[in-house]
Amino acid sequence: MLALTALTLSHFRSHLRAELHLDGRPVAICGNNGAGKTNILEAVSLFSPGRGLRRASAADMARRPEALGWKLKGEIKTLKQAYEVETWSEGGNARQVRIDNKSANQVALGTVARVVWLIPAMDRLWIEVAEGRRRFLDRIALSFEPSHAEASLAYEKAMRERNRLLKEQVRDAAWYRVLEDRMAASGHRIHAARVQAVEQLQRAQAEAETAFPTAELELIQSEGSMPSTAADFKEALEESRFRDLAVGRTLVGPHRTDLIGTYRTKGVPARDCSTGEQKALLVSLILANARALAQREGAPPILLLDEVAAHLDAARRAALYDEICALGTQAWMTGTGSELFEGLGDRAQMLEVTEQDGASEVAQK
Repeated sequence: MLALTALTLSHFRSHLRAELHLDGRPVAICGNNGAGKTNILEAVSLFSPGRGLRRASAADMARRPEALGWKLKGEIKTLKQAYEVETWSEGGNARQVRIDNKSANQVALGTVARVVWLIPAMDRLWIEVAEGRRRFLDRIALSFEPSHAEASLAYEKAMRERNRLLKEQVRDAAWYRVLEDRMAASGHRIHAARVQAVEQLQRAQAEAETAFPTAELELIQSEGSMPSTAADFKEALEESRFRDLAVGRTLVGPHRTDLIGTYRTKGVPARDCSTGEQKALLVSLILANARALAQREGAPPILLLDEVAAHLDAARRAALYDEICALGTQAWMTGTGSELFEGLGDRAQMLEVTEQDGASEVAQK
């Protein structure tokens, strides 16, 4: 299995210091609003590549008012071995990573642990702008392919430089060719990873017996279709150059992709479903992500489910707990009251977070 067996937070958010010792079971965290529950989940999310579940800057994660910087240490047990992982930031600088006492980049975290999350901010996923849906899909793609992060960074950097040329009305084709080569190569990788992620989610949903509704997923482009090869994408960028000059930005590429969901058995677009149905569809996709990873990697990912229990009725809550335990995943869940987790019984570790004199304190119940 994949699990955190120890976690230490130092000067992280509301936690001055917290030491947790885990046994691999799901972790249920209860406490009042503002006590610091979600901060623990955010800490766990930083054992994967990226900026964590809040997408915050390293400076924003430092405990106030000291703002000295922060550090997280974790012991991660996988099917093959155990790792000691540290990540930290000093003075608001970019976070650093060390794995087994050796410096590493963030992409390396994706080869050690897969972490997938669902947070309340995602509840409006189906009715808000496409950017949030792309980010949601990219996190899933990243869980399958850690190098997806590198492709995304390379694409964004090249596109920013190309957009700067467009805004400055530079018309010399030589300035664009190198950037468009980079965008074509990385953009094709991004699109391929997204397509593969959607296919694996669809397959995992179709093969599962679950109490949650399944979603039919489709990738669409705002204009036309995504070129099928890197060479085709490069040609599309060249052809779109004069049109892009007119608006001052790039109009072709994976940054124009949208993820469309449909409640399969009802044939209703996810955006038109009830709030409860939209939440259930999201839970279904997260569970499908976990099942697909378990089948592919031999172990499910670590799941982070912030306030998920409060938004499900008793039957769905019980079904969620049963599916989590059947998967054998270490799911970290938060809720304001311990009664929300009664259905788990001794299948989970229970933690309580309280606030004392402006600092969060964690106790095992």
